[in-house]
Amino acid sequence: MYLSLTFHGESVILSPIIDMYTNEVISYDLSMSPNLNQIKRMLETAFKKFKSLTGLIFHSDQGWQYQHNYYRQELKNRGIIQSMSRRGNCIDNCIIEIFFGRLKNEMYYGYEKEYESY
Repeated sequence: MYLSLTFHGESVILSPIIDMYTNEVISYDLSMSPNLNQIKRMLETAFKKFKSLTGLIFHSDQGWQYQHNYYRQELKNRGIIQSMSRRGNCIDNCIIEIFFGRLKNEMYYGYEKEYESY
C-alpha cells in the first residue's frame, strides 16, 4: 500500500513495509508517482536487512504493483508467502491504515503549506 501526500501542488508517494509484530518500518521508498521502480527499491532495501525470509507472510492490498509479475516472483524466489486483502476491505489492511492515519495526523495535517519538498 502507499500513501499520497500533496506538498505545494506536487504529489509524493510513500510506500512502506511494516513488521506487524514490532510495528517497525522495515523499508520505505518515496516517489513522485506510484511505479514499479519504487516497489523494486522498497523490496531491495528490505531484503538486504534479512538473510532468510522463508515462510514469511507478506501482506498487501490488491494494487497493480503487488499483482505485477516482478513483485510476485521476488517474493516467491525468497520463499515468502504472498497475502492480499479482499477487494474494498480496509480492515484487512488495518496495520498500514493505522500507520498512515498517525503519520498524517502527527506530521501532515495543519502543516501542508509549510513543506517545501521531501
